[in-house]
Amino acid sequence: MDRWRGRVALVTGASVGIGAAIAKELVRCGMKVVGCARDVDKIQNLAAECQSAGHSGVLVPFKCDLNNEEEILSMFAAIKDQHKGVDVCINNAGLAHPESLLHGQTSGWKNMLDVNVLALCICSRETYQSMKERNVDDGHIINLNSMSGHRVVHSTDVHFYSSTKFAVTALTEGLRQELREANTHIRATCISPGVVETQFAPRLYSENADKAAASYTKFKALEAIDVANSVTYVLSAPPHVQIGDIQMRPVEQVL
Repeated sequence: MDRWRGRVALVTGASVGIGAAIAKELVRCGMKVVGCARDVDKIQNLAAECQSAGHSGVLVPFKCDLNNEEEILSMFAAIKDQHKGVDVCINNAGLAHPESLLHGQTSGWKNMLDVNVLALCICSRETYQSMKERNVDDGHIINLNSMSGHRVVHSTDVHFYSSTKFAVTALTEGLRQELREANTHIRATCISPGVVETQFAPRLYSENADKAAASYTKFKALEAIDVANSVTYVLSAPPHVQIGDIQMRPVEQVL
C-alpha cells in the first residue's frame, strides 16, 4: 500500500458498516480519504477516532445524497478544488428494501436503482474524468458488489435488490473493457461478500427486529474489516495484475 500514501480515495457510504471500515483502513495506510454519506456526523466521529489513533492518513467527511446527481457532481467539484482529484474510488454505498417483484412499491425499486446502480455509474464516470484530466494512469475503481450479484436466492425480499447487484457485476466488467479500449492502466474490480454483520439486515427488516437478528445468528458472519482487508489486498496487487472479482462468504454459508 506504500504507493498509495498521500493519494486521494473516495469512499461512498462511509458512515457505518463496511464503508466505515474501508475508510478507516485506508486512512491507516496513509491515504487522504473523502468519506461521503448523508449522515456526516458519524464520519466526523470516525475522523476524530482516526486522528486519535495516530493514523498517517486523514479522513475528510463530506455530506452527499447519492440519490441526487447534482450533489454527486458538486462533491467531485469540491474534491477537485480542495484535493486535486480522485485516485481511488470505492463505490460502497448500497441499500435494499423488501419489495417483491409481484407486490413491491415502485418507489423502493427506484431508490435501489438510484443508489446501487446509477450513483455507482456516476461516481465511476466522474472518477475516470478526474484521472484523465490529471494524467493519472494507475487509478483504481472498486465496486462493492454482493454474492447476490452472482446467484438468486429463494427470498422474495431481495429479488429486486439482487437484480441491482447483477447489474454491478456487468457494469464492472464493462468498465474494465472500456478502460482497456481507452488504453489506460486504470483498474476496475468488484468485491462480492456474502453475509456480513452490519446494519444491512436491521435496515432491510426495520419492521421485524427478530427477522433482522436471525440473519446473523445462523452462523458466524463476515465482519466489515474482512471486506476492508480485501480492498487493501486489491489495491496492493502489482500494477500488471487485474483482479476482476473477489467472491467471499462465511465458511458455513451455503449459497
